[in-house]
Amino acid sequence: MLDTRKALGILLVAGLGATLTACSTKGDDSGTDTDGTVTITVDCQPVGAQKELLDNWNADVAAFEQANPDITIKSVSVGEQCNNPPDFTARLAGGTMTDVFYGYMTDLQQVLDSGRALDITSAVSASTVPTWDSVDPALKEVFTDSGKLYAVPVKNYSMGLVYNKTLFTRAGLDPANPPTTWPEVRAAAKKIAALGDGIAGYSEYSAGNTGGWHFTSLLYSQGGRVLSEDGKKADFNNPLGRQVLQNLKDMRYADDSMGDRQLLQWGDLLTSAGAGKVGMFIGAPDATQAIVSQFQGKYEDWAMGPLPGQDGPAKGTLGGGEGYFFKKDLSPEQVEAGLKWIAYQKLTPGKGQLDYVRAKPQNYPVGLPQPLLFANGSDAQKQELELRKANANVDTGNFAAFENNPVPIQGEPRNAQAIYAVLDGAMSGVLTDPKANVDTLLGTAQEKVDQLLAAGS
Repeated sequence: MLDTRKALGILLVAGLGATLTACSTKGDDSGTDTDGTVTITVDCQPVGAQKELLDNWNADVAAFEQANPDITIKSVSVGEQCNNPPDFTARLAGGTMTDVFYGYMTDLQQVLDSGRALDITSAVSASTVPTWDSVDPALKEVFTDSGKLYAVPVKNYSMGLVYNKTLFTRAGLDPANPPTTWPEVRAAAKKIAALGDGIAGYSEYSAGNTGGWHFTSLLYSQGGRVLSEDGKKADFNNPLGRQVLQNLKDMRYADDSMGDRQLLQWGDLLTSAGAGKVGMFIGAPDATQAIVSQFQGKYEDWAMGPLPGQDGPAKGTLGGGEGYFFKKDLSPEQVEAGLKWIAYQKLTPGKGQLDYVRAKPQNYPVGLPQPLLFANGSDAQKQELELRKANANVDTGNFAAFENNPVPIQGEPRNAQAIYAVLDGAMSGVLTDPKANVDTLLGTAQEKVDQLLAAGS
């Protein structure tokens, strides 16, 4: 999801009924124009507050259109749609998505249920997406159902412990040795919170589906799973799920190390992190990228370690990512145009999101162990890694602990966004009510998730 709930749009809030805004260099009609030009709308254009990212996007559109004069790209900014799952669901239900529309890996089921996405299996190949053979097969599988491909993956991540090295130093902690267990996280958070000035030693999400998203990763760290092996029942109302919530409740109330402000969503936490008010949180490597590019932070302040386990190394961590779907009524020409654009902007080393030469002098971290789109040893992976290392403007040593101590990655559960919305209640309960009963919260969440799964079976 998320941490991947990352990337675009906190400053340009789009409500569920918000109007799409678009810009184009060629025209406003969709489909094929009388002159043979094919027009497609594509969402998740960076919002205006992200000036460099927006300038880069617009430059990419111009360069792409110059190289493909028969294609017009209408760039659409929909504010928080690209990191706000409920907003995405509303647009999907209303059929107001763009021709080529962004979604999380967890969105496949609801997209399929909507009947609004096109089967692109026969359209995607090395001829339409030149690096397709290098894309990690596991990422393709995430967007595949019954042998049919419905989206092109454009980002991949796994979760770890993101921490502020400056606050670690001020609190007398060793920034080269982040906590590796949850008791160590708890001890470090107490020391950081003791600095005062509104600093939270550890911060956590609990709203907008982000709480459930993080609960899932924390549960994986304990060795748990959200659903039963057959996917038909909830499987978190057990000692492992209780440990997750009890850890947070103890930190929030017994230690007072998580700050008073709760019910945080993606941008809320990162705003505080950018202001130097958060010591630790769990996230993906690009959380540091967002802190810098969107929330005025300094990337030299931030480092990452592996996701902590309870009494030793974590037994698992959550992995996920994003892709682009294609609206069902598109013409073959529009599909081909959309694939060409995605290939250029998202999947070509040295271009678009992988243009590290351009990004290096900008206020945009280069050198993060992400987006990890290509299979190890593939041609595109070698090119991307070489470019990333050659143009790194961050101390890659800040991510050494994360990269050198890999944790087994587990995917997100079926119907993830709906389940995350339920689990928000359990997370918000332990973070806002000192009298909250962990067993009651988990029991209520289990009942709701079981009902959800039964309704969808």
